[in-house]
Amino acid sequence: MPEPVDAWWERRRASTGRDVPYAVGRYFHEWHRYPVLVKQYHSDLNHGIVLSQVPLAADVWIQWQCDAGHRFIATPEEQRMRPGAGKRRRSTWCPRCAEAALERPVGAGASARKRKVGPLCTKTPDLPPGEAFVSVCAPKPASAAEPALQQRLAKRLVWDATPNAIRLKEPFFDHLEAWPDLILADLRIAVELDTVGRYGLEHSGKREAVDERKDRLIRRAGWEVVRVRLDPLPPIGPFDLTAPSISNTLADRLVERFREIRGPLFVDAYLR
Repeated sequence: MPEPVDAWWERRRASTGRDVPYAVGRYFHEWHRYPVLVKQYHSDLNHGIVLSQVPLAADVWIQWQCDAGHRFIATPEEQRMRPGAGKRRRSTWCPRCAEAALERPVGAGASARKRKVGPLCTKTPDLPPGEAFVSVCAPKPASAAEPALQQRLAKRLVWDATPNAIRLKEPFFDHLEAWPDLILADLRIAVELDTVGRYGLEHSGKREAVDERKDRLIRRAGWEVVRVRLDPLPPIGPFDLTAPSISNTLADRLVERFREIRGPLFVDAYLR
Protein backbone atom coordinates (compact mmCIF):
# COMPACT_ATOMS: atom_id res chain seq x y z
CA MET A 1 0.00 0.00 0.00
CA PRO A 2 1.38 3.47 -0.81
CA GLU A 3 2.79 5.51 2.04
CA PRO A 4 3.45 9.26 2.49
CA VAL A 5 6.63 10.41 0.82
CA ASP A 6 8.33 11.42 4.09
CA ALA A 7 7.60 8.03 5.69
CA TRP A 8 8.82 6.27 2.56
CA TRP A 9 12.05 8.30 2.58
CA GLU A 10 12.73 7.49 6.23
CA ARG A 11 12.09 3.82 5.60
CA ARG A 12 14.52 3.84 2.67
CA ARG A 13 17.10 5.54 4.89
CA ALA A 14 16.77 2.75 7.41
CA SER A 15 16.88 -0.03 4.83
CA THR A 16 19.89 1.37 2.92
CA GLY A 17 21.79 2.72 5.93
CA ARG A 18 22.36 5.99 4.06
CA ASP A 19 21.18 9.52 4.90
CA VAL A 20 20.42 10.00 1.20
CA PRO A 21 19.06 6.70 -0.16
CA TYR A 22 18.89 8.00 -3.74
CA ALA A 23 21.18 10.73 -4.98
CA VAL A 24 19.77 13.77 -6.76
CA GLY A 25 19.68 13.02 -10.48
CA ARG A 26 19.68 9.24 -10.15
CA TYR A 27 16.36 8.90 -12.00
CA PHE A 28 16.71 12.04 -14.12
CA HIS A 29 16.67 10.27 -17.48
CA GLU A 30 13.62 8.18 -16.57
CA TRP A 31 11.61 11.23 -15.51
CA HIS A 32 12.88 13.25 -18.46
CA ARG A 33 10.40 11.32 -20.64
CA TYR A 34 7.54 12.96 -18.68
CA PRO A 35 8.19 16.73 -18.93
CA VAL A 36 4.70 17.66 -17.76
CA LEU A 37 5.14 15.63 -14.59
CA VAL A 38 8.54 17.20 -14.00
CA LYS A 39 6.83 20.59 -14.21
CA GLN A 40 4.05 19.54 -11.84
CA TYR A 41 6.39 18.23 -9.18
CA HIS A 42 7.61 20.65 -6.50
CA SER A 43 10.10 19.54 -3.88
CA ASP A 44 8.72 22.04 -1.35
CA LEU A 45 5.40 20.14 -1.42
CA ASN A 46 7.20 16.83 -0.83
CA HIS A 47 9.47 17.44 2.15
CA GLY A 48 12.38 18.68 0.02
CA ILE A 49 12.75 15.42 -1.89
CA VAL A 50 13.65 16.00 -5.54
CA LEU A 51 11.74 14.10 -8.24
CA SER A 52 14.93 12.63 -9.68
CA GLN A 53 15.42 10.91 -6.31
CA VAL A 54 12.14 9.00 -6.66
CA PRO A 55 12.04 5.72 -8.63
CA LEU A 56 9.23 5.63 -11.18
CA ALA A 57 7.88 2.45 -9.60
CA ALA A 58 7.98 3.74 -6.01
CA ASP A 59 4.76 2.94 -4.14
CA VAL A 60 4.53 6.35 -2.53
CA TRP A 61 2.04 9.22 -2.29
CA ILE A 62 3.37 12.36 -3.97
CA GLN A 63 1.75 15.78 -4.07
CA TRP A 64 1.55 17.41 -7.51
CA GLN A 65 0.44 20.85 -8.67
CA CYS A 66 -0.75 21.56 -12.22
CA ASP A 67 -0.38 24.81 -14.17
CA ALA A 68 -3.81 25.93 -12.99
CA GLY A 69 -2.71 25.64 -9.36
CA HIS A 70 -4.69 22.47 -8.55
CA ARG A 71 -2.99 20.23 -6.00
CA PHE A 72 -3.65 16.52 -5.88
CA ILE A 73 -2.08 13.33 -4.58
CA ALA A 74 -1.04 10.36 -6.68
CA THR A 75 1.69 7.75 -6.93
CA PRO A 76 4.27 7.99 -9.73
CA GLU A 77 2.70 5.01 -11.49
CA GLU A 78 -0.81 6.48 -11.31
CA GLN A 79 0.41 9.70 -12.88
CA ARG A 80 2.24 7.92 -15.68
CA MET A 81 -0.63 5.52 -16.38
CA ARG A 82 -3.50 8.00 -16.60
CA PRO A 83 -5.64 7.61 -19.75
CA GLY A 84 -4.07 9.50 -22.63
CA ALA A 85 -0.66 9.55 -21.01
CA GLY A 86 0.98 9.95 -24.44
CA LYS A 87 -0.63 13.35 -24.91
CA ARG A 88 0.65 16.62 -23.52
CA ARG A 89 -2.67 18.33 -22.72
CA ARG A 90 -2.82 19.69 -19.19
CA SER A 91 -6.08 17.83 -18.58
CA THR A 92 -4.26 14.54 -19.16
CA TRP A 93 -2.11 15.07 -16.11
CA CYS A 94 -4.46 16.74 -13.61
CA PRO A 95 -7.69 15.02 -12.47
CA ARG A 96 -9.37 18.34 -11.62
CA CYS A 97 -8.56 19.81 -15.02
CA ALA A 98 -9.79 16.60 -16.61
CA GLU A 99 -13.14 16.91 -14.81
CA ALA A 100 -13.45 20.54 -15.90
CA ALA A 101 -12.73 19.53 -19.50
CA LEU A 102 -15.60 17.05 -19.41
CA GLU A 103 -17.96 19.80 -18.23
CA ARG A 104 -17.11 22.21 -21.05
CA PRO A 105 -19.77 22.71 -23.73
CA VAL A 106 -19.24 20.95 -27.05
CA GLY A 107 -19.94 22.79 -30.32
CA ALA A 108 -19.93 26.46 -31.27
CA GLY A 109 -22.37 28.70 -29.46
CA ALA A 110 -23.31 26.11 -26.87
CA SER A 111 -24.14 27.45 -23.45
CA ALA A 112 -22.17 26.31 -20.43
CA ARG A 113 -23.25 22.89 -19.29
CA LYS A 114 -25.10 22.89 -16.00
CA ARG A 115 -25.01 19.97 -13.65
CA LYS A 116 -28.42 18.37 -13.54
CA VAL A 117 -30.04 18.20 -10.15
CA GLY A 118 -32.74 15.59 -9.75
CA PRO A 119 -35.79 15.80 -7.50
CA LEU A 120 -35.29 15.48 -3.76
CA CYS A 121 -35.46 11.98 -2.35
CA THR A 122 -38.83 11.36 -0.72
CA LYS A 123 -37.46 8.75 1.70
CA THR A 124 -36.09 11.33 4.14
CA PRO A 125 -38.50 11.50 7.11
CA ASP A 126 -40.17 14.80 7.99
CA LEU A 127 -38.05 15.66 11.01
CA PRO A 128 -36.77 18.95 12.44
CA PRO A 129 -33.41 20.03 10.97
CA GLY A 130 -30.58 18.70 13.09
CA GLU A 131 -32.40 15.53 14.13
CA ALA A 132 -30.36 12.31 13.94
CA PHE A 133 -32.17 9.28 12.56
CA VAL A 134 -31.77 5.96 10.75
CA SER A 135 -31.78 6.52 6.98
CA VAL A 136 -32.60 3.83 4.46
CA CYS A 137 -30.50 5.73 1.91
CA ALA A 138 -27.26 5.88 3.88
CA PRO A 139 -24.42 3.91 2.27
CA LYS A 140 -22.54 1.17 4.04
CA PRO A 141 -19.03 1.92 5.40
CA ALA A 142 -16.61 2.37 2.51
CA SER A 143 -13.69 0.69 4.28
CA ALA A 144 -12.71 -1.26 7.37
CA ALA A 145 -11.19 1.91 8.83
CA GLU A 146 -14.57 3.36 9.86
CA PRO A 147 -15.63 0.37 12.04
CA ALA A 148 -12.12 0.28 13.48
CA LEU A 149 -12.38 3.90 14.57
CA GLN A 150 -15.87 3.36 15.96
CA GLN A 151 -14.71 0.37 18.02
CA ARG A 152 -11.90 2.39 19.56
CA LEU A 153 -14.22 5.28 20.40
CA ALA A 154 -16.78 2.87 21.87
CA LYS A 155 -14.16 1.78 24.41
CA ARG A 156 -13.90 5.38 25.60
CA LEU A 157 -17.40 6.82 25.23
CA VAL A 158 -20.95 5.61 25.67
CA TRP A 159 -23.22 6.68 22.83
CA ASP A 160 -26.00 5.36 20.65
CA ALA A 161 -24.41 4.34 17.34
CA THR A 162 -27.76 3.52 15.72
CA PRO A 163 -28.41 6.83 13.85
CA ASN A 164 -26.61 7.09 10.52
CA ALA A 165 -28.00 10.37 9.16
CA ILE A 166 -28.66 14.00 10.11
CA ARG A 167 -31.68 15.93 8.81
CA LEU A 168 -30.53 19.09 7.02
CA LYS A 169 -32.14 22.48 6.41
CA GLU A 170 -30.93 22.58 2.82
CA PRO A 171 -30.38 19.84 0.22
CA PHE A 172 -27.06 18.09 -0.14
CA PHE A 173 -27.28 16.94 -3.75
CA ASP A 174 -30.69 15.21 -3.92
CA HIS A 175 -31.19 14.55 -0.20
CA LEU A 176 -32.23 16.63 2.80
CA GLU A 177 -29.90 14.53 4.89
CA ALA A 178 -26.19 13.93 5.41
CA TRP A 179 -24.47 10.66 6.27
CA PRO A 180 -21.37 11.27 8.42
CA ASP A 181 -19.17 8.28 9.16
CA LEU A 182 -19.89 8.53 12.90
CA ILE A 183 -22.75 10.36 14.62
CA LEU A 184 -22.62 11.28 18.30
CA ALA A 185 -26.15 12.62 18.65
CA ASP A 186 -25.98 13.56 22.34
CA LEU A 187 -22.90 15.67 21.67
CA ARG A 188 -24.21 16.82 18.28
CA ILE A 189 -20.83 16.04 16.76
CA ALA A 190 -20.34 14.34 13.41
CA VAL A 191 -17.07 12.54 12.67
CA GLU A 192 -15.81 12.03 9.12
CA LEU A 193 -12.92 9.73 8.24
CA ASP A 194 -11.07 10.84 5.10
CA THR A 195 -8.48 8.85 3.17
CA VAL A 196 -7.03 9.40 -0.30
CA GLY A 197 -8.56 6.15 -1.50
CA ARG A 198 -7.18 3.57 -3.88
CA TYR A 199 -6.19 6.07 -6.56
CA GLY A 200 -5.04 8.90 -4.32
CA LEU A 201 -7.82 11.29 -5.36
CA GLU A 202 -10.51 10.91 -2.71
CA HIS A 203 -11.07 13.88 -0.37
CA SER A 204 -8.43 15.96 -2.15
CA GLY A 205 -8.45 18.66 -4.78
CA LYS A 206 -11.91 19.42 -6.14
CA ARG A 207 -13.50 16.88 -3.83
CA GLU A 208 -12.49 18.98 -0.83
CA ALA A 209 -15.06 21.57 -1.93
CA VAL A 210 -17.80 18.91 -1.68
CA ASP A 211 -16.61 17.93 1.81
CA GLU A 212 -16.54 21.58 2.89
CA ARG A 213 -20.08 22.14 1.58
CA LYS A 214 -21.31 19.08 3.44
CA ASP A 215 -19.68 20.35 6.64
CA ARG A 216 -21.31 23.77 6.24
CA LEU A 217 -24.77 22.19 5.87
CA ILE A 218 -24.23 20.01 8.95
CA ARG A 219 -23.12 23.04 10.95
CA ARG A 220 -26.18 25.00 9.81
CA ALA A 221 -28.26 22.20 11.27
CA GLY A 222 -26.69 22.86 14.67
CA TRP A 223 -23.90 20.29 14.69
CA GLU A 224 -20.11 20.41 14.68
CA VAL A 225 -17.91 18.36 12.38
CA VAL A 226 -14.54 16.76 13.13
CA ARG A 227 -12.73 15.28 10.16
CA VAL A 228 -10.01 12.71 10.72
CA ARG A 229 -7.73 13.24 7.73
CA LEU A 230 -5.33 10.33 7.29
CA ASP A 231 -1.91 11.12 5.82
CA PRO A 232 -1.15 12.77 3.52
CA LEU A 233 -4.40 14.80 3.60
CA PRO A 234 -4.18 18.22 5.28
CA PRO A 235 -6.94 19.56 7.56
CA ILE A 236 -9.74 21.57 5.93
CA GLY A 237 -11.86 22.46 8.97
CA PRO A 238 -11.26 24.19 12.33
CA PHE A 239 -11.44 20.99 14.40
CA ASP A 240 -9.91 18.48 11.97
CA LEU A 241 -7.27 15.99 13.10
CA THR A 242 -4.52 14.50 10.96
CA ALA A 243 -3.05 11.07 11.65
CA PRO A 244 -0.99 8.36 9.92
CA SER A 245 -3.52 5.62 10.71
CA ILE A 246 -6.36 4.50 12.97
CA SER A 247 -4.97 3.95 16.46
CA ASN A 248 -5.76 4.22 20.16
CA THR A 249 -3.81 7.46 20.25
CA LEU A 250 -6.08 8.87 17.57
CA ALA A 251 -9.16 7.84 19.56
CA ASP A 252 -7.77 9.63 22.62
CA ARG A 253 -7.15 12.74 20.53
CA LEU A 254 -10.71 12.62 19.27
CA VAL A 255 -12.10 12.55 22.79
CA GLU A 256 -9.94 15.54 23.67
CA ARG A 257 -11.27 17.34 20.60
CA PHE A 258 -14.83 16.62 21.72
CA ARG A 259 -13.98 18.10 25.12
CA GLU A 260 -12.60 21.17 23.40
CA ILE A 261 -15.81 21.59 21.37
CA ARG A 262 -18.50 20.82 23.97
CA GLY A 263 -16.62 21.27 27.22
CA PRO A 264 -15.06 18.69 29.57
CA LEU A 265 -18.01 18.65 31.98
CA PHE A 266 -20.46 17.64 29.25
CA VAL A 267 -18.25 15.15 27.41
CA ASP A 268 -16.87 13.48 30.53
CA ALA A 269 -20.42 12.44 31.47
CA TYR A 270 -20.22 9.95 28.57
CA LEU A 271 -16.82 8.50 29.44
CA ARG A 272 -16.65 4.79 30.25
